[in-house]
Amino acid sequence: MGMETTGIIVPARLGSQRFPRKLLHPVLGTPLILWTAERIRKIAPECPLFFAVAELELQAVLESAGFDTVLTDPQLPSGTDRIRVANQQLGFDRVINVQADEPLIHPTHIATLKGLIEQPNTPMATLVQRFQTQEDFRDPHKVKAVISKKGQALYFSRHPIPFDRDKSIPRDRSSQEPPFGFWHLGLYAYTASFLETFANLVPSPLEKLEKLEQLRALEHGYPIRVAETSYRTQGVDVPEDLEPLEKILPS
Repeated sequence: MGMETTGIIVPARLGSQRFPRKLLHPVLGTPLILWTAERIRKIAPECPLFFAVAELELQAVLESAGFDTVLTDPQLPSGTDRIRVANQQLGFDRVINVQADEPLIHPTHIATLKGLIEQPNTPMATLVQRFQTQEDFRDPHKVKAVISKKGQALYFSRHPIPFDRDKSIPRDRSSQEPPFGFWHLGLYAYTASFLETFANLVPSPLEKLEKLEQLRALEHGYPIRVAETSYRTQGVDVPEDLEPLEKILPS
């Protein structure tokens, strides 16, 4: 790779606990992972794109459709580890991490992450958007974020934060008042050097408690730069997520 390159690496494995083999599940006749792959190729043609896959089956599907892959150890504990190992071969200076089950990623997501991670003293970056309903805000599968005035993450939690002690925020979902807080999107960017650093950090107590890997960086004192986006994503966590996705995807 040339100097100062920013690439996209998508970690992919078939062992999802909540929806096994979901990346190969047909969505309107096409495996889910190919919807994501085609979307990234379309919206970010300027960024080299690779898939860090855990299984030969995924590799075959992607490569038959013209996508580049790096085969990684299925026993790697996380997507971040998978990206790190792949980048040891690829040699990007900075890496954007897109989830393999996010076929509606927006070009603004890629552009914003690229801009963030290219700023000085930024080892890691991510995106948030505003919650619009209390139902989403209380959902433990939707991670909440609190950010500083300087645009750095203060904390992430599955619990609704911040806590509105005085109940000052209207509870009427149709209200036009400001929404409830920040919803953390599973999109990241890292410098290559921080990927190596992160892998050697001891998993932190907060990370293990909340089951949120990004807390390891915060608890060890590394900043995470955050930007807000108004563009929604539509990930697939469980089979029930497929029906609303199929209504949005182009047929």
